[in-house]
Amino acid sequence: MNSAKAQDDLKLPVSESGGQVHETRDGDIATVTISNPGKRNCLTVAMWGSLRQLFGRLSADADLRCVVIRGAAGEGFAAGADIDEFSTVRHTREQVEHFHEEIVYAALSAIDRCPVPVVALIEGACVGGGLEIASVCDLRIAGRSAQFGVPVHLLGFPLAPAEMQWLFRLVGPAVTAELVFEGAILGADEALAKGLVTRVVDDAAVVEATMACARRIARGAPLAARANKRQIRHLMTGASFTREERLASYAFADTEDYRVGVQAFRDKTTPVFKGR
Repeated sequence: MNSAKAQDDLKLPVSESGGQVHETRDGDIATVTISNPGKRNCLTVAMWGSLRQLFGRLSADADLRCVVIRGAAGEGFAAGADIDEFSTVRHTREQVEHFHEEIVYAALSAIDRCPVPVVALIEGACVGGGLEIASVCDLRIAGRSAQFGVPVHLLGFPLAPAEMQWLFRLVGPAVTAELVFEGAILGADEALAKGLVTRVVDDAAVVEATMACARRIARGAPLAARANKRQIRHLMTGASFTREERLASYAFADTEDYRVGVQAFRDKTTPVFKGR
């Protein structure tokens, strides 16, 4: 996909309930929008599949520098699963296993593997599967009226282990326990205090604040951003770096971007990075 084509709009298949996921491009920044009108952007099986497919393509785009993921305006970020599908795709144990392992986990893993920073733009409800998506992002910027939770205990099932892992890495055992045992719904300020979100801004400012964040990321050295993301994700597993991994990281010294950045700093000019 040519990232130079500004506002190129890619729409993926619409689910039977009307939900869809679509992508717009503004240069080297992609915006992925979750849209299910009238249902607070709840996620259908087809929409999970579209997320996996879309992030697979984005991950292969060498020109990409940042991804913003958001819910369609006026509907919140995403209010969990589409309850209308439970009786057809989540009724038997076999269906449940397939749903969580082959549908949801596959989509979350595709977002997690995206090599560039992914920023969640959060308005309104960020609940259930919506919170899981936000948890695999690198940064989360929320409007002040946003709400966060995963009240699956009221539906009679636990949070799937493969889906809990990202939330647990982000906020640790105490906050994870609060969310899954009590079904706590956190306001944005409380979510910020507990490490669930990166920053909170006024509702009217959240779109611009998030896009400004994306533009700052995109102005930086793209190879460095990808390397930083790999290192952060590595450290999140609790592993340290081997000597071989540390030595491999110094390959940045061979890049044109390194020379451009250092020279621009000396000249007090704005660097123009090319990702090579």
